[in-house]
Amino acid sequence: MTVASAVPATNAEGFALIADHLSPHKAQAYQAAGIGVVQGRREGIRVWDLEGTEYLNCRSSGGVFNFGHHPAFAVDALVAAVQEHDMGDWLLPSARRAQGAAALARLLPDPLRFAFFTASGAEAVEVACKLARAVTGRRGFVCAEHGYHGHVGFSLAMDDPPLSDPYRPLTPGISRVPFDDLAAAERVVCPETAAVIMETIPATGGYLVPSEGYLPALRRLCDEHGALLILDEVQSGLGRTGRMWAFEHFGVVPDMVITGKGTSAGVYPIAACCFGDRVEEHFARDPFFHPSSFAGSELGARVLEAAVERYEDPALLDHVAAMGRRLSRGLEGLIATHPDRLAGQRGLGLMRALETHSEAQGLELTRQCFAHGLLAIFAFNRQSALQIMPPLVITAEEVDEVLVRLGAAVRAMRVP
Repeated sequence: MTVASAVPATNAEGFALIADHLSPHKAQAYQAAGIGVVQGRREGIRVWDLEGTEYLNCRSSGGVFNFGHHPAFAVDALVAAVQEHDMGDWLLPSARRAQGAAALARLLPDPLRFAFFTASGAEAVEVACKLARAVTGRRGFVCAEHGYHGHVGFSLAMDDPPLSDPYRPLTPGISRVPFDDLAAAERVVCPETAAVIMETIPATGGYLVPSEGYLPALRRLCDEHGALLILDEVQSGLGRTGRMWAFEHFGVVPDMVITGKGTSAGVYPIAACCFGDRVEEHFARDPFFHPSSFAGSELGARVLEAAVERYEDPALLDHVAAMGRRLSRGLEGLIATHPDRLAGQRGLGLMRALETHSEAQGLELTRQCFAHGLLAIFAFNRQSALQIMPPLVITAEEVDEVLVRLGAAVRAMRVP
């Protein structure tokens, strides 16, 4: 009988174990950044470290924990699935996988009724890019500077140079343009463009909200040139902005949508590339174009079905919109009180960025948030901005608690 190893009792013991068997340099990097938390028990919007210190989660791992930590409905779905079957063979036909896809299709506008499941959002981006090249017979992609779609293959080639340069040579055919700059896109989208791929709201770019006409103009530009429009909603989708999909705020429907993180309900990894008939036609030529052992797990499909039932509850979107307004009002109060530390805010729903005056201040605010029991971190590609992304199920009282801790962190900032 196998006995599980004893869990370290202190953060120091946890970091020692991390250093011994994951990476000593990664352990040092965490601690140098002021992140001395080794996660232990967690429930709802709260995380405790190994020593029992409590933190409010305003990171949600980019939306993985949309329903908070360890939601009972998702745990029940996963346990029931494991008791009945295993994850299944990716190659064999699966009614359970198709049921998961049918559930996801209920959340999507026409004609996006097909899903190709993957184990991560980054892999779903790879699928989307392969499909775009196969469907159009073209090689070029246009993406946004300071965007992020993953760290492998196509997505790595779309990353900002600090992330991608060490791994050259990169996948060719990628053109990067400033986000929300239509003229820049018009200069590079051409008959050789397979697809324009964008995050609807760039997350690591600091939750940039596009101007009202930008995405509709990109849609028209793609149509004029016969290119596909791919929108990455791994972080901004599934109710995060107060609509089911962030693109609904702008009146567009893409040719492909990338979704993930929140599809897992925090208990089993599953993501998807979703598309309509035009893209699905490629399967007539090559139905097995992307083998993937852990893609479309039947366990993940069961969890996804359970999550979709929660996303379909109309009260959830109303709740997100109301909590987003409450959070925004609180942030405005902090900005007015601390103009030397805070420069503004932006975002939609429960996807908010709190802007400081410099990258140094953004890093300092991140450190102070951890020191004051708040898990919130700067945007990697815009380090002056603090990302605030709590679980969708946060209550009004918890929003107020977040604002109290955030206020204490702002007041504790060392300002040059």
